[in-house]
Amino acid sequence: MKEELLTSQYQVIKALFYGLFFLVLVTSGLMLFFRFARKKIIEKELEKAALKLEGQKKILQATIETQERERKRIAQDLHDAISAKLNVVSLHVNMLMDGSLTATEQQDALGNVLGVTTTVLESSRKIAHDLLPPILENFGLVEALKELLEEFGATKKVVAQHKINYLTSLTKVEELHLFRIVQELLNNSIRHGKATIIRLELHDADRIMQLVYKDNGKGFLVKQALKESGLGLKNIKSRIAILNGKLHIKSNLNEGATFTINIKHNSYE
Repeated sequence: MKEELLTSQYQVIKALFYGLFFLVLVTSGLMLFFRFARKKIIEKELEKAALKLEGQKKILQATIETQERERKRIAQDLHDAISAKLNVVSLHVNMLMDGSLTATEQQDALGNVLGVTTTVLESSRKIAHDLLPPILENFGLVEALKELLEEFGATKKVVAQHKINYLTSLTKVEELHLFRIVQELLNNSIRHGKATIIRLELHDADRIMQLVYKDNGKGFLVKQALKESGLGLKNIKSRIAILNGKLHIKSNLNEGATFTINIKHNSYE
């Protein structure tokens, strides 16, 4: 009887031992599994953060390149359109101050000074317009876009249509970025796409402002264009990134192009 009791206790202890051992193994396995899973999650998050940082670096680089290109263009415009002509004015003034000119020559010199001065004023207005269109500053995005399309349509080489529903949900700086995007798209349609019909739609609702730009130009291969990403497209993408927008392009050769830009704004938040 005593031996049977000892045997029974031994079996109980043995069962408890194996049960405890199994529990330790399961617990250790779970700990290792969760540790491994957590490590993988952290690695994935780090990869996402690295990709996001790389994307931000590219956006910043593209933005800087755009700014530098615009600065160079403005500097070139100032040199070609203003500095050179002011040198001509300076030469005429020196001649007038010299006192060696005849009355007729003085009149001609004054006429030249007046003509060059008028040209300089027109050039300075154009440069100022390129920096910040007065109509955008004074009358807002809708009128600025309409005027831009009318200017292209006035050339009789392209029919520019529009349907605009805008609720003034962007800041002035953001409106300027959107205006420049449309300007770049128009230039690309005419210069590269040889488009004859352009359609611009702007809808501002449901927390998302959507701009749809279509042309009937030569079209292009989207994957190739995104891969090469020329200066025009890079400029557009960098401005859309600044606006926290999303760009979708649909195009094929000889089928025109459609650019859809969705911008989540703050007017309903």
